[in-house]
Amino acid sequence: MDRLELIPMLRGAYMAALRRPVIIHSVEDGRLNIPELILPFTDTNFRALNKPNLPAAVRVKGLGSFYVGRNWEEVERAMGMSSGEPLFYAPGEDAKTRRGTIEGKVILVTGGARGLGAAIARGLVEQGAFLIVADINLDGAREQTNMLNSLGSRRAWAIEVDVSSEKSIRKMAEKILLRVGGIDILISNAGILRVGSVLEQPVDDFEFVTRINYSAFFLLVKQIASILVLQRSTNSGYTSDIIQINSKSGLVGSNKNAAYAGGKFGGIGLVQSFALELIEYGIKVNAICPGNLFDGPLWSDPDNGLFVQYLRAGKVPGARNVAEIRSFYEGKVPMGRGCGSQDVLRAILYCVEQQYETGQALPVTGGQVMLG
Repeated sequence: MDRLELIPMLRGAYMAALRRPVIIHSVEDGRLNIPELILPFTDTNFRALNKPNLPAAVRVKGLGSFYVGRNWEEVERAMGMSSGEPLFYAPGEDAKTRRGTIEGKVILVTGGARGLGAAIARGLVEQGAFLIVADINLDGAREQTNMLNSLGSRRAWAIEVDVSSEKSIRKMAEKILLRVGGIDILISNAGILRVGSVLEQPVDDFEFVTRINYSAFFLLVKQIASILVLQRSTNSGYTSDIIQINSKSGLVGSNKNAAYAGGKFGGIGLVQSFALELIEYGIKVNAICPGNLFDGPLWSDPDNGLFVQYLRAGKVPGARNVAEIRSFYEGKVPMGRGCGSQDVLRAILYCVEQQYETGQALPVTGGQVMLG
């Protein structure tokens, strides 16, 4: 049995016994100054873990040691890893009502260094989750997690990943297993957009957008779902979630934006197909389809935001400046405003909290897109 398969199985067994999320941190022999249990890997021993006197550390010959803590602070204290920052948590008022939905769970957010991904990460940390911020921009991810950890509790960790590369995703998954033992929720948020007419857009741009917005979701689910399945194998009551941050462009076509809309439409097809396959393992798979996030960098970046791109592409006939482009798109929304990160966060919490829906594409569009 490979260690990287054993770790999520151990985590599943501990969660079954403790009835709450746990973090398992793998360490080299000799690092732990606590009693160890030599535990041959058998089904009988996994059943034996479901007892009140669970060991704090499990050592499997040839596979190293694993410290089990109910949260990252416990791991830090036991291993002498404290950063010196205060180990407390003070949620904001908005976080209190649904805090139990994700508290203590390990959540992976791709594309979390900036924009909507960064806003989602902050909201989830405020709800008590342990956040793994994954991005191809590692410096940006670290800057984001340093900011999150400065809020009072060390609940965020940065990791590098290129979501278009299966090798990079596999390497990321291995690091996550050794650091925290597993994942409870995958939020596939990383995406890219290149506006262009089908008459003019270079095929390289089309293929790049498709690779990031469509193929990468398949690669992520292929790797992460395997971890979720292993956790379930030792905890029959365990459930988990995969959430794709899609777009309203996955529900309706987008003029001069076919590469983006096509990949998003395809993403919903993957969500529905994965949902049918993975529910056997207690994995819900859903998509969230935000409307226009006008105040985020995707739209408002002064150099390459969508307002600027749409102005250059002539997507709004007669528009002379960015302000007129914005006014045009705000006029399409019955709610009279763009989508905000809190709107998306509430949709994420709903997808996790509810236990009866899978394979859904949830619009968060202010009424701009209404499902019939």
